[in-house]
Amino acid sequence: MTVDRHALQRVLDGRWAQVRNEIRAQMDELAFNPDPDLTTEEYRALTTENLKLLASTGRPRQGFDPAYGGGGDVGGVVTAFAMLGFGDLSLLVKAGVQWGLFGGAVQVLGTKHHHDAYLRQIMDGELLGCFAMTETGHGSDVQHLRTTATYDPETREFVVHTPDPGARKDYIGNAARDGRMAVVFAQLVTQGRSHGVHALLVPIRDEDGNPMPGVTIGDCGHKAGLNGVDNGRLTFDHVRVPREALLNRFGDVSEDGTYTSSIANETRRFFTMLGTLVRGRISVAGGACTATQKALALAIRYGAIRRQFADPATGEEVVVLDYLVHQRKLLPALATTYALHFAQADLVSDMHDLQTPGAEGDEWRQRELETRAAGIKAVATWHATATIQTCREACGGAGYLSANLLPALKADTDVFTTFEGDNTVLLQLVAKTLLSDYGRRVARLSPVGKAKFAADLVADAVVERTGARALLRRGGVTDREYQRWLLVERERHLLANAAQRMRKALAPGADQFGIFNGAQDHLIAAARAHVDRIVFDSFAAAVDRTTDAGVRDLLAEVLRLYALTVIENDRAFFIEHSYLTPGRAKTVTQAVNALCGRLRPHARTLVDGFGIPERWLECPLLEGEKEQPAAPPAPSQDDEPSDLASVG
Repeated sequence: MTVDRHALQRVLDGRWAQVRNEIRAQMDELAFNPDPDLTTEEYRALTTENLKLLASTGRPRQGFDPAYGGGGDVGGVVTAFAMLGFGDLSLLVKAGVQWGLFGGAVQVLGTKHHHDAYLRQIMDGELLGCFAMTETGHGSDVQHLRTTATYDPETREFVVHTPDPGARKDYIGNAARDGRMAVVFAQLVTQGRSHGVHALLVPIRDEDGNPMPGVTIGDCGHKAGLNGVDNGRLTFDHVRVPREALLNRFGDVSEDGTYTSSIANETRRFFTMLGTLVRGRISVAGGACTATQKALALAIRYGAIRRQFADPATGEEVVVLDYLVHQRKLLPALATTYALHFAQADLVSDMHDLQTPGAEGDEWRQRELETRAAGIKAVATWHATATIQTCREACGGAGYLSANLLPALKADTDVFTTFEGDNTVLLQLVAKTLLSDYGRRVARLSPVGKAKFAADLVADAVVERTGARALLRRGGVTDREYQRWLLVERERHLLANAAQRMRKALAPGADQFGIFNGAQDHLIAAARAHVDRIVFDSFAAAVDRTTDAGVRDLLAEVLRLYALTVIENDRAFFIEHSYLTPGRAKTVTQAVNALCGRLRPHARTLVDGFGIPERWLECPLLEGEKEQPAAPPAPSQDDEPSDLASVG
């Protein structure tokens, strides 16, 4: 089977193929893969310069309101943002702070006054800003931030204040060097009453770059990665801003201090507000996906030229990608990367469609999008961290050299697992939503339906105890329907049992925290199973809509490997709960090995399908592709490989 990599790339490029091609052309003007010997200040200056160049292309405008010169193409701009992951991740993050977080907050939380005053400057990069949510003492628990914004009716101003060291705004991108204004999240207090977290626009520097009165700016300093981003700390000492500084789409304060909101319930108002900021979470997942693709392109291409040890039959050294253990390192990770790519594409597309006229206000679709975004962000960023490390190892000593790009990818993506939401907390959020939906479905059942539901739970427990389940449903382990059945059953089983455990918390006097805390591992497993299943479904749908027969057949093989990788990684669950016998589990492993062998000839095509421009991959690691030396004489059987040979 021969597959045209360009045909494969067209499938991967998807709905925003034109945007991707434009970015491939435009980004050649930027300084990608910066010199690792730059000082922090030099790197920050370079990143800011590249940010200005990016603004000059007009691309950041595409995600903003057309009434202010934008393009209204939210999906296109998120796709373009993710493409920066092929190059300099500091630029990706700084751009995300400027146009995704700061600009996005002004657009979706503000109203016409804010849009008229600031959007054009933000889009053009003239007004650089920050997104000041995280506090030293409160990261994931945003609802209980301690910064306050207290309204003073006499002056018609809000007084923004940091009441204690734990309320300091921390790790704030654009704060240490370039930001002039911040979207500050604070507890809004008026007429002696708190109305929960709201966002205000607070100037932090004057035109000369000096801190505004009452604003203390600190520098987070050198980090493990992303040192082109000027992360800083912000403290406010009774800083006064006008009443109009409140981003008042969901809550407003009149001149006399009266608070009004279209959403009466404070908790619902808070989560509705955060839900509008889902774009940032989706963007982080996209950046993680493209960084992973770049790492795999480097490692797989290197594995196809790096030779180690001789084949006794021919006397010629074998390229390491021909070894099963090397394929095992990289090809299942490549299959998962493909699956996440298509799941991410569906996520971006649905987010874009929710921004179209008439779709806004569809609360169910918005909530489903937020849940899916949380889950995919967690899984994609964990996958990036694990896969980039594997790619580094697969390239041996060469992968440890900064010139070969992998160390920067490893360092720069590491924090993705904890920003825009700590992954563990995000999966708890997914589990909470799944449990709520599950409870509502059960509550809506008729008396007969509830009796059948209870009987099914008993029957399920019986077939599990007897081991009969594996005999009731059989199929080829590479059969898509059988694979999906296993993934659906794992999701259903984990969720149903989690719901049973959490029911105890509803009893009068129950230790709700203790019950929840004791079931956290179960909840995380249920959420992960849900994400794995929806990722599978996205990939399967992409395979089915592919019209090129060769590409479709290749993608179908990659889909099989993805599903088997998920199943193999959780063999303990499937065996413990009688979905697989031990013998059947061995068949899964054998099938993974066989699929790795079948996909080996297509490995280069699969990474070329990502469409990463060669300039963004240039490094000494791949110089051997230009002219491979003849294989040296095979060592005798008495020779032992040296440490250097085994590492390199």
